[in-house]
Amino acid sequence: MLSYILKRLLLMLPTLWGVLTVTFVVIQFVPGGPVEQIMAEGRAGVGGSAYKARADNSAKQIEELKKLYGFDKPVHVRYFEMLKNFATFDLGRSFMQNKGVWELIKEKLPVSISLGLWSFLISYLISIPLGIAKAVRDGSRFDTISTLFVLVGYAIPGFVLGVFLIVLFAGGTFWDLFPLRGLTSDNWDELGWPARIADYLWHLVLPLTCLVIGSFAIVTMLTKNTFIEEMRKQYVLVARAKGMPRRKVLWKHMLRNAMIPIVTGFPAAFVGAFFAGALLIESLFSLDGLGLLSYESIIRRDYPVVLGALYLFTLIGLVVKLVSDLLYVVVDPRVQFTAVAN
Repeated sequence: MLSYILKRLLLMLPTLWGVLTVTFVVIQFVPGGPVEQIMAEGRAGVGGSAYKARADNSAKQIEELKKLYGFDKPVHVRYFEMLKNFATFDLGRSFMQNKGVWELIKEKLPVSISLGLWSFLISYLISIPLGIAKAVRDGSRFDTISTLFVLVGYAIPGFVLGVFLIVLFAGGTFWDLFPLRGLTSDNWDELGWPARIADYLWHLVLPLTCLVIGSFAIVTMLTKNTFIEEMRKQYVLVARAKGMPRRKVLWKHMLRNAMIPIVTGFPAAFVGAFFAGALLIESLFSLDGLGLLSYESIIRRDYPVVLGALYLFTLIGLVVKLVSDLLYVVVDPRVQFTAVAN
C-alpha cells in the first residue's frame, strides 16, 4: 500500500508539469496579452489631442509595462522561473488587481465553500435515500413519478432556472421574497448570531436551488441502479430464500457493497462542488467566488491568476483521485493495491 501511494505521489509531478507547460505554451500564442489589456483600459474614453499625446508615449509605456511584469525576459527564462516559483508554492501576484494570487484565492474561498459544501450535502442527503427508495420500489408509480421529476430537473440548465427564480421570487415580476446579491445583508455585522445564521441561509436559498436541482438525477439514478444490480446477486437471493426479512437483507448485507461506487466518488464530488459549474450562478446572483475569479482572469489575461488557479485545482484533483482510490480499500477490504504497486 505504501509503495503504491508513493508511486502515485511521484506520478503527480509529471502531470503537474505537463498541465503547466501546455498552458504556458498556449498563453504565448493568445492575442491581446495583459500589457495590451492595460493599455486599452488606459485609453478608454480618451480622444483628440489627449489621445495623440498618449499614443506618442505608448511605445515607452509598453516597454515599461513589459519590464514591470517580466515580459522583457526571454520565454524560456520566464518558463523556468514559473516552474521554480510553483515548486515552492509561490503563485505570484495578479497583474490586474496587484494582489498575491494566494490572497485572491483566500478572499474568494468563503463563497465557493458555502456553495460547494451545502450543495454537496443537500444533493447527497436527498439523492441517496431517494435512490434506495426507488430501487426497492422499482417499477412502481413512485419510481416513475420521481424519475420524471429528477430528469426534468437535470434537463433544466441552472442558469435558466436561476433567471426564472429571480423573476418569480427575487423582486422580478411577481414576489420579492429572497435577496438577490451576496451571501449576507449589508447590516449583517449589526445582527445577533441567530439572525446572522438565518440571514446567511436565506441568501443561499436561490443559488443552492439552481446548483442542486441538476445534480439529483446523477446520484439518484446511480444509487438506484447500483442497488438493483446488488439485489440480483446470488447472496441476496440465498438470504431471501432462507426467509431473512427484506429490510434486514437491505441494510445488513446489501448496503455496504452497493455503496462502494457512491462512497468512493465522495472526494471528487466534494471538491468538484467547490470549483466547477458555479460560474454562471455566481454571476447571476453577484457572488464573488473562485469561478468568477477564474473567468475574469482569463478574459483580462491575468496570467498569474490563471496559472496559479489551474496549478492549485490540478493538484487538488490529483490528490482527490488518490483519496478516491484509497477509499476502495476502506469500503471493500478485498481490494488490494499490492499487485499494482509491484
